[in-house]
Amino acid sequence: METCIIPTFNCGLLVKSFLIFVLPAMAEFNYSDALTKSLLYFEAQRSGRLPHNQRIKWRGDSGLIDGLEQGVDLVGGYYDAGDHVKFGLPMAFTITMLSWATVEYGEEISAAGELDNALMAIKWGTDYFLKAHTEPNVLWVQVGDGSTDHYCWQRPEDMTTSRQAYKIDAQHPGSEVAAETAAALAAASLAFRASSPDYVVLLLRHARELFEFADRHRGRYDESVPGAKGYYSSVSGYGDELLWAALWLLRATERIEYLNYVVDNAYRFGGATWAVSEFSWDIKYAGIQVLAAKLLTEQRPKLSAQQHRTLRNTSPRPSTTSAPASTSTHTTPPTSTALPEVSSSSANGTTSNT
Repeated sequence: METCIIPTFNCGLLVKSFLIFVLPAMAEFNYSDALTKSLLYFEAQRSGRLPHNQRIKWRGDSGLIDGLEQGVDLVGGYYDAGDHVKFGLPMAFTITMLSWATVEYGEEISAAGELDNALMAIKWGTDYFLKAHTEPNVLWVQVGDGSTDHYCWQRPEDMTTSRQAYKIDAQHPGSEVAAETAAALAAASLAFRASSPDYVVLLLRHARELFEFADRHRGRYDESVPGAKGYYSSVSGYGDELLWAALWLLRATERIEYLNYVVDNAYRFGGATWAVSEFSWDIKYAGIQVLAAKLLTEQRPKLSAQQHRTLRNTSPRPSTTSAPASTSTHTTPPTSTALPEVSSSSANGTTSNT
């Protein structure tokens, strides 16, 4: 006699239905094709002078004067969604996630024949970030205006809307976007570690500078770049991006200064206390907790008792504590030491109208 935990259902019939209808449907899904189409989407979103191997043939060069008024080369990068604006915060998060996927699932992506395309998609973003980071404490974080862009329906090759560029600097800070860009460059360095060691050095130099900029000159980027507020305003503040960037730099460099930074700031920035219901371009706490959990499993023998305790509390677990309050106190990371030697740290970006 068959028993079943689902009332009124015959278990045998349920299993047979699953085998007949569900499994064949699952087998028909072509995830390699889905991966290919996902990467093609990013090619369709490219701004700038397109490469000869561009697979989306109906797209052409566009945005070739971006940054010209401000005297900086901001050609390249990705357009946002179906718009022609280049928003730095979601673009940087996109590159962080593409890099993370490539690092974690590189073998599977390679088996699908898409590793080169995935790396190219990452590099299209990181090359733009390297150009946009023109000085240690200057990062250009937006090109275009969302309001005028949304009123004009046209191809990027033909756009006539504003290409005003916006930056953050020491006087007009933007910790969220500076730290997220640092995270993107650090994560990308892991993706390119096997194939482009010289490029890795360049990525990490800029990532370290951007993290120091984000931490030393703290402030919300949407208070410095008002044009971003109506589209990508920072609800969570910048504490999550600072922890997120520090963990990616720790993973990429194995420098103890970044581990100490996370341990020193995990509670104050909410990484160990905020109940997580979302992971997005704005709220990074879920990603922080995953990276902290991986650190616990991969580096546990090298961690001090305090570091282990803090990271354990930062790892995924039920929590009911409310969101952290933002802080303006600067924590200077200690002198760099390799991880194995562990012992017991707004963005208008002026609109640059000149």
